[in-house]
Amino acid sequence: MSDDDLFLAGTMPAPLRQDRIVTIVDGAPGMVRTAALAAALGTSEVTVRQDLAVLDREARLRRVHGGAVRLGVGSPERPFEETAVEQQVAKAAIGRAAAALVRSGQCVVLDVGTTPAAVAEALVARDDLVGVTVVTNSLTTALALERAVPRFTVIVTGGTLRPLQHSLVAPFNGAVLPMIAADVVFLGGTGVDVEHGLTNVNLPETEAKRMLRAAAGRTVVVADGSKFGRAHIGVVTGLEDIDVIVTAEAPPELVELVRAAGVEVVVADGTTSGRNHSA
Repeated sequence: MSDDDLFLAGTMPAPLRQDRIVTIVDGAPGMVRTAALAAALGTSEVTVRQDLAVLDREARLRRVHGGAVRLGVGSPERPFEETAVEQQVAKAAIGRAAAALVRSGQCVVLDVGTTPAAVAEALVARDDLVGVTVVTNSLTTALALERAVPRFTVIVTGGTLRPLQHSLVAPFNGAVLPMIAADVVFLGGTGVDVEHGLTNVNLPETEAKRMLRAAAGRTVVVADGSKFGRAHIGVVTGLEDIDVIVTAEAPPELVELVRAAGVEVVVADGTTSGRNHSA
């Protein structure tokens, strides 16, 4: 049976289907949308998303929000303002679920990124919280938290400014963090997968995330579903060192893989299972 016959019969094997996806994406001038790939291949968007996750991990293309681009197209790191408008509903749900883990009187560390920023907004909205100290290396997050002062004490780590994310990184951010003994850190990233754990596209920020994690007794990763099944150059921490992952709009099969590895996953628009931890 020829490849075309397999296509018409709807029985194209995954490797062949993935080869066709790479061919289509490589021949396109820019992003190819998931829906277009599904139509071209005669399969579902769910199947295409699974294929894109595999191909991204194998570095045969780059998976982006809504589809894929060939390798070498565009910058792997995007400005805060660009990613802030994506998955807004999911990020808001994650923010509320993560903020619910915080109690009055605790010390909280907040990472850079749009999803940790959603956690900051949700913390500010919790009028019941008092005496909370928040440590952050994000100028955006610090400004968002200013509305909660004096209920909150806001500490900025210091460091060298990265305009793309409005973040503070080495050198000098290590002057404050070793003096902090926080209850919980909320970390963001650009990838979450079973093999590599939490990863990020930028190495200076990866180093900063490692320092933030070391300053807290409990690690909570906040990541929308587009981050699942992806891995990037900077390894922040393995799954074994993550206490909870809070997500929304995540592919159920990828969530179950993480849960099977022993990590509690809170799906903000669904249910919670895995290891149980008190806040």
